[in-house]
Amino acid sequence: MYKLFVKRLLDIILSGIAIIILSPLYIVIATIVRIQMGSPVLFSQDRIGKDEKIFKLYKFRSMTNEKDENGELLPEKQRLTKFGIALRSTSLDELPELFMIFRGDMSIVGPRPQPSFYLPYYKEEERKGHTVRGGLLPPDSLSKEVQCDWETQLNCEAYYAENLSFLMDVKVILCTFIILYKRMKNNYGADDRPMLHVYRRGTVEEAVLKDWEKKGVPIK
Repeated sequence: MYKLFVKRLLDIILSGIAIIILSPLYIVIATIVRIQMGSPVLFSQDRIGKDEKIFKLYKFRSMTNEKDENGELLPEKQRLTKFGIALRSTSLDELPELFMIFRGDMSIVGPRPQPSFYLPYYKEEERKGHTVRGGLLPPDSLSKEVQCDWETQLNCEAYYAENLSFLMDVKVILCTFIILYKRMKNNYGADDRPMLHVYRRGTVEEAVLKDWEKKGVPIK
């Protein structure tokens, strides 16, 4: 009952209320991002949704578009601003995702929606995390780690998908507050973790990559 109906109803109600209450904050953050980093104010990217359907996710930008002499974007660490670090540490950069929750692409609690080009690098067991809507508050917070490794994160997501319940969501929410406190203390926004396709590069067979490419998934 909760998984099939109540969870979605709560997502609609709570995200709708949050969007209305936080509307002044949206304006303030958007204005600062526009002044400090220019246009566009939002960062968008194709992400993996429920049942591995791709949707467009939006966040407040935390990096500039600075390029080198060859016209290539500088490394992320060099483009990340102090305000961007603050946004990431407090997770305020993710506020636009409330609109994705209201629309139905995401849920308040659920596995973090990852870039679509990560798909070929998931192990079969880990793909269970895609059987539920991705969320704003991730189940890997149960690890109590500010930045857990990929294995821990993906295992937590698969476990969450298989054991989804109201009590599980409450537990994730409570753990998220602990993580947010730790993030602000440890300057999480400046942390650097290799992307999944880099972390698992060389572990996926070429035939598997080509098969995903035929399905329209970009390979990196």
